[in-house]
Amino acid sequence: MENGGEASTITLLKEGCYTDFLADNFDVKTYTAQVIHHAVIAEQLAKLAQGISQLDKELHSQVVARHEDLLSQATGIESLEGVLQMMQTRISALQAAVDRIRTKIVDPYNKIVARITQLARLQGAWLHLTFRTDNVRDVSVDIMEDIGGLRGSMLALADQIDQHGFSAITILTHIEVFFGNTRADKCSSRCIHRRQSFKLFKID
Repeated sequence: MENGGEASTITLLKEGCYTDFLADNFDVKTYTAQVIHHAVIAEQLAKLAQGISQLDKELHSQVVARHEDLLSQATGIESLEGVLQMMQTRISALQAAVDRIRTKIVDPYNKIVARITQLARLQGAWLHLTFRTDNVRDVSVDIMEDIGGLRGSMLALADQIDQHGFSAITILTHIEVFFGNTRADKCSSRCIHRRQSFKLFKID
């Protein structure tokens, strides 16, 4: 019965009025223009209606004959849709978990990088401050040594004045006095030489 229906359908489709529909280059506008040109509209419409009816019967018979297969395929499609939906739900949950993990890792990492940058800057400032402090300390030591030497010179001069008085003293002008350590091994960038003109007293 089924084979007979298929054979009749194939025979019907092979007729001249249906062969145009089976062509790969079938065009609706071209077919309509040809039908109108040959003035066989009623005949063609009747044949088309007969062909549509035959195809509808064939489709119905195919559905009835393969009812169980179609049901199983539909059930399989529904099951597949359920699996896909479940996978989509799991993927969404996994994406949310990844976002939470990224938040727990990326944010602390950025904070650590910022703290490292701050620490490096603080370390640089501390080193610079330590260097300047050492320089100030060295300069203070040198100044104290110079003050001690000057004090000794002033005491020696006072003794000379006490012994000889001012009558025999000649004034010497524009004598350079260095404040700071003038030894060769300390002539570095941290040594500060201060020059000032003084009037010293010399005993004749």
